[in-house]
Amino acid sequence: MSATSASPHPGMGATLHDDGTTFRVWAPNASAVAVTGSHDDWKASTDLGPDGDGSAGTWSVHVPGVAAGTEYQFRVTTAEGEEVWRADPYAREMTNSVGNSVVYDPAAFDWGQDDFQMPHWDDVVIYELHVGTFAADQEHRGDFDRAAQRLPYLRELGISVVQVMPPFEYAGDISWGYNPAHMFAVESSYGGPDAFKRFIKAAHEHGIAVIVDVVHNHIGPSDLDLWRFDGWHENDGGGIYFYNDWRAETPWGATRPDFGRPAVRQFLYDSAKLWLQEFRCDGLRFDATAYIRSVHGTVHDAGSMLPDATEYLQALTAGLSGEQPWKLLIAEDLQRDATVTMPVDQGGLGFHAQWDAGFVHVVRRALTELDDSARDLNEVAHGILGTGRGAAGNRVIYTESHDEVANGKTRVPEAISPGAADSLAAKKRATLGSAAVFFAPGVPMFFQGQEMLADRYFDDSVPLDWHDLREHYGIVAMHRHMIALRRNREGTTAGLRGPNANVIRADQERGIIVLHRWGRGGPHDDTIVVLNFSATSVVDYRVGIPRPGHWAVRFNGDSTLYDPEFGDHPVFDVDTDPVPADDCAQSATLAVGAYSAVVLSLEA
Repeated sequence: MSATSASPHPGMGATLHDDGTTFRVWAPNASAVAVTGSHDDWKASTDLGPDGDGSAGTWSVHVPGVAAGTEYQFRVTTAEGEEVWRADPYAREMTNSVGNSVVYDPAAFDWGQDDFQMPHWDDVVIYELHVGTFAADQEHRGDFDRAAQRLPYLRELGISVVQVMPPFEYAGDISWGYNPAHMFAVESSYGGPDAFKRFIKAAHEHGIAVIVDVVHNHIGPSDLDLWRFDGWHENDGGGIYFYNDWRAETPWGATRPDFGRPAVRQFLYDSAKLWLQEFRCDGLRFDATAYIRSVHGTVHDAGSMLPDATEYLQALTAGLSGEQPWKLLIAEDLQRDATVTMPVDQGGLGFHAQWDAGFVHVVRRALTELDDSARDLNEVAHGILGTGRGAAGNRVIYTESHDEVANGKTRVPEAISPGAADSLAAKKRATLGSAAVFFAPGVPMFFQGQEMLADRYFDDSVPLDWHDLREHYGIVAMHRHMIALRRNREGTTAGLRGPNANVIRADQERGIIVLHRWGRGGPHDDTIVVLNFSATSVVDYRVGIPRPGHWAVRFNGDSTLYDPEFGDHPVFDVDTDPVPADDCAQSATLAVGAYSAVVLSLEA
């Protein structure tokens, strides 16, 4: 085989074989491509040959003797004769964001007996975490191995899914992760690809699924070897991987991929598939999908829509779900657009769920409003039900996320009582918000530390303060109890996993919302949730009950078991009376403490 012969082996990037490694790269405008690295002391570069008739724009070569761990780079000669050094766009491992690519053996990791099954989607409770701060201390930044040591805590809390903020190689060592420089490589400061696999394997051993946050709406903006990769570009654009006109603009100073180019689509698709298949992630959360399908991030601006990108998203979800239909695909679209979760064959984007802006903004506004009478309970009830925004399982609902607790926004307790996040009002209303998340129809999610009333806004350079765990151990126990009820771990609240919900009453004057949740209905299924958004406790509060019988109290959010400052307002099991109310044939009198939630379910 001559030095310029294309490789007979398939695969992009560096693909290991018994006798060496095949290198393949897309550089359609290059006049020549070579590879060099630690295997040849960075001196005797090997030329790549064009594949086939050259029309695909890919170049490849098989280099005998190159093994896993070899560092390498491509030397690309542009059409103008300039030589530029480039990291491999498909590099599975990087020494750092501006370093060398590393040949990686995907088959070397020992998964052991990992036969984990993704939990049923009505059993999903998501915990969003940032590796660098979740598992950090004063001496060490967080990495995947330290994060794995925290998994027993999450298991005991009742978490069924962790959502990892983007862990892909980014500029520097400190970042949220939404500035990916290398789309196939795991951030080196987090431990690289094997560390991520160890974390996923450990999570599965604890019965926890892993969803990874991926960024396809932009790439970069810095440490970006993809920029003008083979020298070609138009205007001031970024070359073959990016739009080179007005469509490239994004709010983050980074550049939007060119979704009209088949090779770019395949590049992004292959990256997404990597995490689901090789890394055994159980789902993907796609960042800012509105900025994939629209330049300005709104579907109401027809002039900024990108039809190529919409087609890409449809092909992406159809392909990924076609191969592994049990893996959860979530969109952060935030447009309250039900078509995001409609099937592709019905004109939708094909995601299984999307973050629900109609829940978080309404509920947070109600929690942080100082004047009880100023809360719009009908608006809150509408936000909780999600009317017009898809079925319960299509909505991810939350009051805190990385976006909601940073960039000038604060944690819920601090937003309620600035400078006094440990006050009684802050504790009561923050936990009321958690109750709304866990007991409303939707897929519940909360952000790292929320269960221990973390009050500091998210900062990627500041560790999560685990002292809050000891300070607010009762609040943590409260969240553990709410999660158990949501997942029906006690076998008494199956309705909280069910798809059905109805607001029995939204009482503006008293600040009370009464919600009925059910699956099939009947004992240990029909569930009543009472949410009190006022500072006044209520007793003998008669409301309609959807089914006659004995209703048992399963949760009292005002109990001093959770915090000694709580009011411990007494609540009792009730038996229905044949007194009509709220369009129900029977009713009962309920009680609920100030800024608290009560859950009852049908016993018999």
